[in-house]
Amino acid sequence: MRFFYFFLVAILLSSCAQSNFEKFETSYKNESLDTIPDYSQLKYWAAHPDKKDPSDSIPADIKFEYNPNQVVDVFFLYPTSYLDPKMPTGWSASLNDVKTNIYTDYSSILYQASVFNEVGRIYAPRYRQAHIASYTPGNAVDTANALAAFELAYQDVKKSFDYYMEHCNNGRPIIIASHSQGSTHAIRLLKEYFDNKPLAKKLVAAYVVGMAIDPSIYSNLQACETPGATGCICAWRTFLEGYEPPFVQKEKFKSIVTNPLTWNNTNTSTSRYANDGSVLYDFNKIKTHVAGAINHDGVLWTKKPRFLGNFLFNSKNYHIADYNFYYMSIRRNVSVRVSNYVGIEKSIAN
Repeated sequence: MRFFYFFLVAILLSSCAQSNFEKFETSYKNESLDTIPDYSQLKYWAAHPDKKDPSDSIPADIKFEYNPNQVVDVFFLYPTSYLDPKMPTGWSASLNDVKTNIYTDYSSILYQASVFNEVGRIYAPRYRQAHIASYTPGNAVDTANALAAFELAYQDVKKSFDYYMEHCNNGRPIIIASHSQGSTHAIRLLKEYFDNKPLAKKLVAAYVVGMAIDPSIYSNLQACETPGATGCICAWRTFLEGYEPPFVQKEKFKSIVTNPLTWNNTNTSTSRYANDGSVLYDFNKIKTHVAGAINHDGVLWTKKPRFLGNFLFNSKNYHIADYNFYYMSIRRNVSVRVSNYVGIEKSIAN
């Protein structure tokens, strides 16, 4: 799986940023970030409405007119991009790690965070993320180091969210969105700031993708049950149909799982022909009928995805493509939930 991640990132960089890689690398090296993030400065945000960044990108096949007066904010937490097996900065990524920052921006910020740019201003804080090995520590010492790395990462996330709420939000509705390690932190953020808290009234929805979510950890937040429900959580983890990883088999709970094509818990299985928009290695091309979606005991299944070059896609774990496979469906669903939320707010105000 790790090999496939490196393979995909290489494709992403070659197709989207190769000609500008040297320029970006020079720019990053000149940024001189401190050890501890200062979220009052734009350079500590991978995405921010006050600067041009990859989350502003739109696939060429999509036509829409950007609305600068969007009423919703999206707080996006990106997945692990600190992957170097040599762990050059230990268990936690350095904010000055040029390679990690570029991978972050031209993989997850471009291919995942951009799905929300039609409806909201996107904020994605840089944080001292835990190394990928933190999910599979080999011994007690490694486990302690991994837990410390996750805690440091979450404290950065929390600090950035506090700054955002104090200086940027101004009472606007919020979408929480995340993937993988970002979802590890989003699960906790939702518990501390939204679950049974006044801020829950401002939650349009949470798209917490790529990690198991035990619904019992929340007292009020629940899974979204219909395509237009608000104030709830959408989540899925994508695997080949018939495959249930050992780590899933060991889980003591049934994770929240949302079908990202139907968005309805009464219609939890649909073929790839219902999927009219995936974004794969070429960001500018929308590919149709790539992957289906079947809810199954806390995970999402699909038959082997159909696209040019899929013979290279031999993994049964499609974690890396949780957003890519369902890009257009997510984009449209976010618009539905925002419209419903805004309508509800107007109704209450009147």
